[in-house]
Amino acid sequence: MLETTIAAIHPADEAAMVAARELHGRLTKPAGSLGALEELSVRLAGLAGACPPPLPEPAAVAIFAGDHGVHAQGVSPWPQEVTAQMIGNFLAGGAVVNAFARQAGASVTVVDVGVATPLPVDPAAALSPAALDPAALSPAAVDPAVLDPAVLDPAVPRLVAASVRRGTRDFTVTAALTRDEALAAVQTGIRIADELIDAGAGILLTGDMGIGNTTPAAALIAAFTGADPLDATGRGTGIDDPTYAHKVAVVRAALTRHTPDPADPLGVLAAVGGLEHAALAGLILGAAARRTPVLLDGVIAVSAALAAAAFAPDAVCAMVAGHRSAEPGATVALRHLGLDPLIDLGLRLGEGTGALLALPVVSGAVRVLHEVATFDAAGVAEK
Repeated sequence: MLETTIAAIHPADEAAMVAARELHGRLTKPAGSLGALEELSVRLAGLAGACPPPLPEPAAVAIFAGDHGVHAQGVSPWPQEVTAQMIGNFLAGGAVVNAFARQAGASVTVVDVGVATPLPVDPAAALSPAALDPAALSPAAVDPAVLDPAVLDPAVPRLVAASVRRGTRDFTVTAALTRDEALAAVQTGIRIADELIDAGAGILLTGDMGIGNTTPAAALIAAFTGADPLDATGRGTGIDDPTYAHKVAVVRAALTRHTPDPADPLGVLAAVGGLEHAALAGLILGAAARRTPVLLDGVIAVSAALAAAAFAPDAVCAMVAGHRSAEPGATVALRHLGLDPLIDLGLRLGEGTGALLALPVVSGAVRVLHEVATFDAAGVAEK
């Protein structure tokens, strides 16, 4: 599956991009007056191979959740059980991501790709009827043949059980994952992308949940960009100076132990990644293969995006950076990818919240090409 997905990823369509730039020049506005929105719409035209590109709707948030063996090293003050507890909160509609998704009319799919503790939710209270079938709670649930018509229902968050293993191993001791486990997580992300796009999603938004997951994110960013761990590592959910220094040392030690090769993205994910990072890389690859934009959230998403770009450089064509996370590694990763974030609000929550806040910006960029009149059509004189 991974190989066929990568083979389906192609460069942006230059003719569509030229057409979008030419159309912008004829719209009733001064040339370049919409700034970065114009270049964004051009990029989306290149991705779709059409001018104007399709409106990015409906929107679907995919939150991948997993736990991390490196949590045992004291890199986060939060207990690991919070990962499972937050999944219950997502499914009950009580998290920030749910509030923002309701505002945007976006659906929320939560994917347990590697949570360590049992979920404190009754699936019958949260899932659509089709998802209650045990077969639909496995990775096979994302086969288009068993699509749930409520997949994109913005009113009902849903759960997909696709656990590869119950959390990663401690990468200060051994590799976080085997190559087969990392591959299984990547392919889960690809299948989720296919499911959501087959159900009609016009744009995918990345979400994540996993206590301690900024530590593997920092390791991935350092591994793929060559950045020093000090520059790639942030304070996550908020840690004091001694814990931060320890966290940097943990990342540095892991990279020294494993010496991950950025030319081998699956190996990097296996050595120092997380199950949600690997699944997010798959989601991005799946979206790129289907020429569907994927709106990146924060540092977890952009660390996964580095892996996706290492698998398939042209996958960057599908990526839109929703915001600049307060985590310093996010800026390092975005610079490496050549992406400029749409908003910068000092966010560091994750879940998909920053991507959801940026969604209207993406929609506006495309809507301009669909709805704004040309000078000729409007009878407005050009200079």
